[in-house]
Amino acid sequence: MQIKRFICALGAILALGGAHALQQACAADGAALTGKVTSADEGAMEGVLVSVKKAGSNITTTVVTDSQGVYRFPRARLEAGQYAMRIRAAGYDLDGRVAAEVVAQKTAELDLKLRKTQDLAAQLSNGEWIASMTGTEQQKKTLLGCVGCHTIERIARSRYDTDGFMTTVQRMGTYANQSTPLRPQKRLTTRDTDLVGEDQARVQRTQAQWLSTVNQSNGSGWDYPLKTFPRPSGKATQVIMTEYDLPRPTIEPHDVIVDGDGIAWYSNFGEQSIGKLDPKTGKVTEYPVPEPKKGSPQGLLSLRADKDGNMWAGMMYQGAIMKFEPKTEKMQVFNLPPELNRANSQVNMTSPMTTHIDGRIWTQNNGVGGVHRVDLKTGTWETWEPFKASPVGHNIYDVVGDSRNNVFFTDIGKEHIGRIDAKTGKITLHETPTKASGPRRAIMDEQDRLWFAEYRGNKIGMFDTRTEKFQEWPMTVPWTQPYDVALDKDGGVWTGSMLNDRITRLDPKTGQTVDYLLPRSTNVRRVFVDNATARPTFWVGSNHGASIIKLEPLE
Repeated sequence: MQIKRFICALGAILALGGAHALQQACAADGAALTGKVTSADEGAMEGVLVSVKKAGSNITTTVVTDSQGVYRFPRARLEAGQYAMRIRAAGYDLDGRVAAEVVAQKTAELDLKLRKTQDLAAQLSNGEWIASMTGTEQQKKTLLGCVGCHTIERIARSRYDTDGFMTTVQRMGTYANQSTPLRPQKRLTTRDTDLVGEDQARVQRTQAQWLSTVNQSNGSGWDYPLKTFPRPSGKATQVIMTEYDLPRPTIEPHDVIVDGDGIAWYSNFGEQSIGKLDPKTGKVTEYPVPEPKKGSPQGLLSLRADKDGNMWAGMMYQGAIMKFEPKTEKMQVFNLPPELNRANSQVNMTSPMTTHIDGRIWTQNNGVGGVHRVDLKTGTWETWEPFKASPVGHNIYDVVGDSRNNVFFTDIGKEHIGRIDAKTGKITLHETPTKASGPRRAIMDEQDRLWFAEYRGNKIGMFDTRTEKFQEWPMTVPWTQPYDVALDKDGGVWTGSMLNDRITRLDPKTGQTVDYLLPRSTNVRRVFVDNATARPTFWVGSNHGASIIKLEPLE
């Protein structure tokens, strides 16, 4: 692969007829479309994302230019037809609209010229906005609760003064966390773990005062330079990405997982449905999910499979968990009992991976800071409240069972990893080395090591449940703020950023990372690695972009 890519690039280096030489060199390499990306400022440009989408299709394919500025789409990835093209390179736009015609068994060549953009602000990721803004790290971290619903650009372009922001922040606090500008949903009430009264108002005003200094309240423009992160280089350019558009812009594919047949399943964070995608055809099939608490916000969060391939989902404000059997398409709902099913109940996560051990499934309740266990035969719900004595600030986010179905939970509000013994019910708390690390989603490996994302610490953490020792790895790109962790068969650890549109592959032995840039703004949540493919294949949902992305490393 590397030799073939070098042959293609060599034609450009020697300028042997320009694009015609590329066509000749790459025809033998099976390229459907190739060319060179240049700009007046940089010449040949490495790390430019080039995307193509065939007319009438819901599938976009993306490659990245190499060190010589050459992009190349393998013939197997593009069928004959006309393709619209777009690029991603912070600070640049395509010089005019560009389309390519791909002909079967031939190599189409098209060099792309870029020009400096006139609107850099529209290209910044959330992470780049935060890096650009003036303020302390603590002030900037208050924005980590905003990106779940909307971009930082919306804040930066606003003209609110402190009082205007105070009203806005208070209003934002009444929305459910699956809200988007396209589909806002109101909470029925607050969580037990939320600040209230004067304490809440003091925090809100402090944030409002700072926000009014980083937006456009004093006129057009900003009082700070806009910063961009470096484009991909080296291994981060050796990748092919495929993006599948979903049928409606309001679909929020929060969790995406792939089954044994290669079908991608997703939970819809903002609507009462789950869906499946056939990657071969792009066909999407949706399955409606019951709504047991009509009037409460809609949507599902976690989607995980049990040993038999059945899908389990947390139904959030509907106060229930759901089981779906793909083979029979039968759906079963397990509701919280009435005494536990309160207005603020929020059952986000399930841990069905080890349910076969004792016939019981772990879940949690974000509304009350609790952990539940459900006996699937009797329907009995048990409850633990680890922080009942002092709930404010704590937030139990994920629950994951070990090889004996003891459960481990993450406390995103603080820095705790907790354990509940499956036999005795004893609760044990452990603190991560990084304070206020905000552990979020997690995964258990075959050695009973819990890998988790430290959202507020900007690190990946690992807790060996047998030795009770921690290890942490910092992210290399600023404001990555990882949400979840996935493991591949080659020992790699993967995560994704809600802020900077990057997917990170970590080598835990060396601490080195490869950071792949996604083709467009992507609100990353759950990450998944399919280890059944020759090379591990990464999957993620674009939670605010109504699409599913497959990322395939080539090296």
